[in-house]
Amino acid sequence: MTNRPAKSLASRLFEPLGRLRRWGRACTLVAVPAAVLSWTSAASAQGWLADRRFTEGPGIRTGDLELHPGIGGEVGYDSNWFYRSHNEGPTIANGAPALPPADAAVFRVTPSFYVSTLGRQRQEDGNTRLEPRVISFRGGVAATGRFFLGKDTGRQHNIGLSSDARLDINQGRPIGFGIFAGYNRLIQPQVLADPNLSFNRSDLRAGAEVIGMPGGGTFDVRGGYQFHGALFEESNGVPYTNLTHEVSVRNRWRFRPRTALFHDTSLRFISYPNADRAVNYLNDSTPVRTRLGVTGLITERFGALLAAGYGATFFQNPAAASSTQYDSINGQAEGTFYLSKGASGADEPGQATLLLSTVSLGFLRDFQNSLLGNFYNTNRVYGRLEYWFGGKTLVRLDAYGEQLNYPAVFLNTAGVPTQVTGEFSNFRVGGGLFAEYRFTSSFGINTTIDYVQQMSDTQIPAGTGVGGAPLVFDLNYRRFQAFAGVRYFF
Repeated sequence: MTNRPAKSLASRLFEPLGRLRRWGRACTLVAVPAAVLSWTSAASAQGWLADRRFTEGPGIRTGDLELHPGIGGEVGYDSNWFYRSHNEGPTIANGAPALPPADAAVFRVTPSFYVSTLGRQRQEDGNTRLEPRVISFRGGVAATGRFFLGKDTGRQHNIGLSSDARLDINQGRPIGFGIFAGYNRLIQPQVLADPNLSFNRSDLRAGAEVIGMPGGGTFDVRGGYQFHGALFEESNGVPYTNLTHEVSVRNRWRFRPRTALFHDTSLRFISYPNADRAVNYLNDSTPVRTRLGVTGLITERFGALLAAGYGATFFQNPAAASSTQYDSINGQAEGTFYLSKGASGADEPGQATLLLSTVSLGFLRDFQNSLLGNFYNTNRVYGRLEYWFGGKTLVRLDAYGEQLNYPAVFLNTAGVPTQVTGEFSNFRVGGGLFAEYRFTSSFGINTTIDYVQQMSDTQIPAGTGVGGAPLVFDLNYRRFQAFAGVRYFF
């Protein structure tokens, strides 16, 4: 048997694409899992779907249930649907002149339907207070159809899906149980614009938890299990399918009104069942994360969240050069100023109560498992303004900047890791605006604007182009989106 030379990270992912404009001859391009890492769900999600509090109107009450149907339509602009690099050069496989960023007009249609047992805010019928429920339920589904008008986006029409359901038994009592599940279909294109080479995937989630609340709720503890499966649809994405089993424990002690100590610890078991087919080296791992913190009101109008802990990746085969471990302190610090008097924090740390205008600033240090380099560490600074005008106008403004630190990247060469980059850092900045005016409790007009840009000094080897010249995959990109729309919701 003749041994073939190891192919590059790009050339093993992509097939020859024919003639490229401006190059005038055949060329084989590559895309790497780095492209997947660039995508953020927030950048493409409708503003009202990003937060349950904005999704629903007053609802349709039928017996002990609330029904929340809705539909929204938007028209807008996307400057870089494929997340191509804005840098130019003859050696850049994912940028001009070979593949410049492609913009397009986009139409989005989003029907949704949610159903739940009566919420706390609706558990009063006249002067009668309803007793806490033995069984409570919430579930729903939302679909987003995208239709493109652009020179290179004619084949990108698609439908994304988001659904979730949760059943609680004995909620608010000394011993309770919760069961939950969800399904999301995520649309993730790649630089070549060929839908047959996309990274679209189905995310499955299911789990259960036991909740203990002795002493009337001053102290609570939650122990649970959760399964998550990221199942890629197309053949070039299937090697990156991954399965995660997680066990976790959380507890909280409220020692003052709206002030609490909290703790959470999780242990995950992550595996890649098709890792032998992947271009880059994927390593099964058992990451652990734990933290201890405090959240609450410092004054009537100022709240804070402070937390610190530890995180580690614990990759399989720790002695291997490709198994660089993350082992560091994690933490979060966040301050929230309530713009109106009479403010109060929410039950969960770091969240604000519905219809309160707030300004928040924070810092987060954490890590995530990754398809590139096996993990990355993030240091993120963020801010948010949420403002309500008389219950009719909502403005939500987000901004962030973060440093993403990656270990060395390794190719999978017949099961043997081969290093192609050293350690590197990317920097990402972005922001978003969601604004809505509600003419009635069920009808509103809105706008959603997002911008994200990644800056990097790293270029990943990506095979050869014209005349055998080496190509690189450039990790820089920027993307702007703007949408205006209407929605009708209950």
